[in-house]
Amino acid sequence: MYDALLLLSFGGPEGPDDVLPFLENVVRGRPVPRERLLEVAEHYHHFGGVSPINGQNRALLEAVRLDLSAHGIDLPLYWGNRNWHPLVEDAVARMRDDGVRRALVFVTSAYTSYSGCRQYQEDLARARAAAGPGAPELDKVRHYFNHPGFVEPNADAVRAALATLPPGARLVYTAHSIPTAMEAASGPGGHLYSTQLREAARLVTEAVRPGGEFDVVWQSRSGPPSVPWLEPDVNYHLAALAAAGVPGVVVSPVGFVSDHVEVRWDLDEEAATTAEKLGLPFARAATVGTDPRFVAMVRELVSERLDPSVPRRALGPMGPGHDRCPVGCCPAPVRRPA
Repeated sequence: MYDALLLLSFGGPEGPDDVLPFLENVVRGRPVPRERLLEVAEHYHHFGGVSPINGQNRALLEAVRLDLSAHGIDLPLYWGNRNWHPLVEDAVARMRDDGVRRALVFVTSAYTSYSGCRQYQEDLARARAAAGPGAPELDKVRHYFNHPGFVEPNADAVRAALATLPPGARLVYTAHSIPTAMEAASGPGGHLYSTQLREAARLVTEAVRPGGEFDVVWQSRSGPPSVPWLEPDVNYHLAALAAAGVPGVVVSPVGFVSDHVEVRWDLDEEAATTAEKLGLPFARAATVGTDPRFVAMVRELVSERLDPSVPRRALGPMGPGHDRCPVGCCPAPVRRPA
C-alpha cells in the first residue's frame, strides 16, 4: 500500500542569515508589519540565529529509521518543511524521482486545527502540484495527542519537573495560541483543538497525579491586537497563581513535540523570568523529543496503515482519530489587515 514515509514539519533557520527569509516565509500572504518580524527575529538571534527544530527533526528521523528497520519495516524516509530547507516541495520532487508512488506522512503536530493540520495538507497538495506528473500520493497519519507513546513521555517529564519543586506545585499545560475563530472551526463540530489539548493535559495529569487539578493556558500569541486569540497567556496565568499563593508551578508544553524556539524563548526565557519576578518556584517539563516511546508511536501509526489488523491505540474516551480529514474540516482563517 505504501512505499515511503515523509516527515513533515515547520522548519527553522540554521544561521543568522536565514532568520529573516525564514520569517518572511512563515508570514507569506499576510500583512505583517516589518517591525514585528524584526522583533521576532531577535528571539532567534538570542540563540545564535539557529532554531533547534531542524536538528531535532534530524534526530527524530534517524531514530525512526532505526526503529522501523529493527521491526522489519522497509520504508525509505524523507523529510520536508513548510517554511525552510529542506522544503517539502523539494522532498516530494525527490520522492517522485526515486519512483515513490504512495507515501505516508507523519506531521510534527499532534492536534487538530488549520495551522496544525489543514495547512500541512495544503503544503502537501502544493508540493504535489509543483512535482507534476508522477508525484506520489501522500496520506497523513492520524492525530496522536492521546496515544500512549505521546502521553507517557510527557507524564514522565512532568514527574521529573515536579521533583524539583516544593510539594503541591500546580500543573500548567501550554500550547500555541490561535485565533478564537480558527479554534471554533477546528474539527468536525468545531473547538476540537482546545478539546484535544485539554484531554491530553487530563491524561498526563491522571498518570502523574490521579484526580489532580490542572490548567490549560496559551503561549506564542501573534497577529494584530484587534483579532481575539485563545487566552489566558501563560505569563498572566503565572501572576494569577502567584497571587493565589500556590507553592510552585510546573509548565508542560504539551502542545509541542520538541524544544524549538517558541518553547525555549516563550517558556525558558519569558515565562521563567515572569515566575522569578513573582517569586514563584518554576520548572519547565521537557517535550517528548526522541523518547523511545514516541519513536515507537511513529512506527505504530505507520504499521496500522500498512496492516488494518494492527490495534489502533489511544487513551481515554475520545479514542483514535480519523485517517482522513472530513471535507471542509478546519477551514483557512479569514485574514484581516494588521
